[in-house]
Formats: sequence, C-alpha cells, structure tokens
Amino acid sequence: MEKGLKIFSYLPNPRVWKAEIAAKFAGIQVEIIGDKPSEIPNWLWDAEPKKLSDADKKKFKQFERIGKRGFSSSLYKTDDFIKLIPFGTVPAAFSPDGKIGIFESNSILRAVARQDKANNLYGKNSFEASRVDSFLDSGLVFSREHQEYLFGLKDMNEALYQRMKSAYEFFLNGIEESLKYNNFIGFDHLTIVDISFFCDFSQFLREGHYADDLKNKGFNLVSENFVSDYPKTYNHLMQLSQLDEFSSVIGTYLDWFKRKLEESN
Repeated sequence: MEKGLKIFSYLPNPRVWKAEIAAKFAGIQVEIIGDKPSEIPNWLWDAEPKKLSDADKKKFKQFERIGKRGFSSSLYKTDDFIKLIPFGTVPAAFSPDGKIGIFESNSILRAVARQDKANNLYGKNSFEASRVDSFLDSGLVFSREHQEYLFGLKDMNEALYQRMKSAYEFFLNGIEESLKYNNFIGFDHLTIVDISFFCDFSQFLREGHYADDLKNKGFNLVSENFVSDYPKTYNHLMQLSQLDEFSSVIGTYLDWFKRKLEESN
C-alpha cells in the first residue's frame, strides 16, 4: 500500500473521514492521530504530534497558545506546526516527509485523490476534475453554515436558523437536481464529491439529537422533511453508507438516524 498522509485531529471527526474513505478506495495508507475533543489540549500540535504529560507541558511552555476557534483553553502548537498550518486549525495533514502541511478537509481529501491511480476519484480528465472542484466549492457555504449552526443549536435564534435553512435548501436542491441524471453526484462514477457530501451531510444530521432543544425555542429540524423533499439525495446517502469503504470508517455514526426513520414508518 502506498504511503500517504499523516492527519492530526480531534476524533471522531467526519471531516477526517473524507480522507480515510478516499484512501480506502485508492489503496493509500493514511495515518490518523488524535484524541477526543476534551483531550486535544493535552497534545503537542506538530507534524509529529504526541500526548503530553504535565512535565511535558512545562518543557514545551514556549509553545502554549490560547485557542481561538473551537477550543478556548491553552493549546500547545509548535512553531513548525504554525509554519506548516498557518491558520493553526485541525484537521491538519502532513506529507509523508513532514515538510508540507495541508489544511481544510476538502483540500486534504483532494491530496488523497490526487494519489489515486485507478478509480478516477478526482475525475477522468482535467475538465472532470474542474467539475469536481465546482461541487466541492458549492458545498463550502453549506459546510460553513452547518458548523456555525451545530455550535449554536442550544441557543438558537431566528437569524442563525434562517441562514442554515437557506444554505440547506440551496445545497440540497443542487444535489437532488444532479442525481436526476447520474447515479453519483455529477458523474457516472463515484468521486470525492460523493465522499465530501456524505461526510458533511452526515455531520449536519446531528441536529436531530437536539430536536427537543429546537422545539422548545419554536424551531423545527431543518432536515425534518429531508426524505420526502429530497428522495434521490436520501437514497444516495443510504446507498453510500452501505459500501464497505464508508461503513468501515463511520462505524455506527448514522445508526441513530436509520432507527429514527424506521420508527417513523
């Protein structure tokens, strides 16, 4: 198996799954290093990340920085980490020699797909690759909005809810339209568009865990009518979840959603 990227992140993380799933299709080794979110402040953020003891934290005191996005506690990020990942975020990926840093989940996904030799994960030619990029770029607004939305679920307000609803409808209208003409999103074969969609939308569906919190504030789930409004998109999500390359990575992550659908039928 060809040696691939090393990725550091909090775990589990659907954004990391993108690279893991693509690597399974491409036959590329991807090394995932990380810990649950509450433990990430106890790690040295570096191309060679490691868990820190209290003694280690004193040793690496010069690398202590206050988290600005997602983490509010002290984080230990080396100067090399900031040089390679200038925005200082995770997931953070590194080339096998540790000299090149790659950030943002879709870029990490692309890095894996570019190493694919047989499956056309990034398209069959340069024009298909550009079409792949079109879909990935279109998904950025949805991805950005659902991250803000999920962070704010317990303190929902009308403005945040309507922004999420608008992004949801725009994104899924495009996916549904594309699936009218192909078995995969935009193509007659699986690409990283399908992988990115699957991981981002699976993460968004976590809103279902907060249905009562939303209802108490006068809101319904944005995805309340997902199955009936976007049947092709729903079927595609379920079909992808049954492929070994997907199911072996996500484990039981979507089981609660499937049970909920069975109970409602």
